[in-house]
Amino acid sequence: MSSGRWVALTDNARLAVGTLASNPLRSLLTLLGVVIGVTTVVTMMALVEGLRTRVTADLSQLGANVFTVSKWPGGFNIGRIDWRRFQRRPNIGLADLEAVRDSCPSVSAVSAHTWLGPNKLASARAETEPSVIVVGSTSEWIDTSGRAISLGRFFSASEVASARPVIVLGLDVADRLFPGDDPVGKEVRVRGRIFQVVGVLEKRGKILGLFNADNMALLPIANALDIYGRSRSLRLNVQAKDPTVLSRAQDEVTALLRLRRNVKPQDPNNFDVDTNESITRTFNNLSKVITAASFGICLLSLIVGGIGILNIMLVSVTERTREIGIRKALGAKRRRILGQFALEAITLALFGGVIGLALGFFLAFLGQWAFGFPMVVPAWAVAVALLMSSGVGLVFGIYPAARAAALDPVEAMRSE
Repeated sequence: MSSGRWVALTDNARLAVGTLASNPLRSLLTLLGVVIGVTTVVTMMALVEGLRTRVTADLSQLGANVFTVSKWPGGFNIGRIDWRRFQRRPNIGLADLEAVRDSCPSVSAVSAHTWLGPNKLASARAETEPSVIVVGSTSEWIDTSGRAISLGRFFSASEVASARPVIVLGLDVADRLFPGDDPVGKEVRVRGRIFQVVGVLEKRGKILGLFNADNMALLPIANALDIYGRSRSLRLNVQAKDPTVLSRAQDEVTALLRLRRNVKPQDPNNFDVDTNESITRTFNNLSKVITAASFGICLLSLIVGGIGILNIMLVSVTERTREIGIRKALGAKRRRILGQFALEAITLALFGGVIGLALGFFLAFLGQWAFGFPMVVPAWAVAVALLMSSGVGLVFGIYPAARAAALDPVEAMRSE
């Protein structure tokens, strides 16, 4: 760029900033649409990106060679679901677990568990809120869930088979019931029954930033079904011998369960098989819907903001008609006037984009601080927000700029 053009550009930028600074309130009110649009995009993209990071991290802890089998659809479900259709599916039971264990050569371990909903647990010293998730499981659950024991041990296969009254606590539950004490060996009451604590799970924190994995307790599955009812479908965690045979293990389990559940060759499975990849893929589809909706809201807001910019620039041209005439009479070329007003519109929109970015970052920080949502603003969202706001300024500023450049200098100087 030549020195003359650079000087002209810097002069136009200085004039644009000076014009905006002379009418700050009017400029801010005009920018509301741009600010709202950019704030929406940045905040929603921060939420989606943060959740994607958390989903990847949480699922990676389950291991690359683990998949689940359930009567119910897993993962993130988009749209309306006919739950009655899934209700009609046969339950998955302990006999299915034993069949998978005995008949699938690519499987190294398989566990079964069922979630029993929120409950209140009590010790001799304290009690929890009625929000502890109680899970009934087999002894292999600890090997197929990606969890670990920090104190004591997990219950054994013989304890599960004999329905021994033992329990493993999440860290938050243990701290609540036995503050400052070692809970192993002590007693806990669940639904009026007494269980002996044999272990405490290692701290895990929130899963997907939503479910507290430390606010849970595990019972042997026989005890759980005895307390909560046996007409429950179980969920199987299946571990392949090696990640390289994961697909083969899925095929073996699928073929076995189709045979056991009398599924005809032309009919779909009456159970769901989910891997980390399938859950991640479903989440990515959901995030695309959220992204599309966010950009739709952003587009509407930017159009409203663009109309505001168009209006204020037309007013600015009218107010400064005499100034434009004098400048043209002194030798300012048409493209210089065009560039000045176009740059003013872009600067105005870009200023709104910067305010929207600041608000978006603030809301992302507020969401993470106040609610524990994992929110990360991706760099591409910042670039897109600034490009979109600048583009709106250019598109809606062209007409007022062209109108200013087309003014006759003599007629313009006569204007009051």
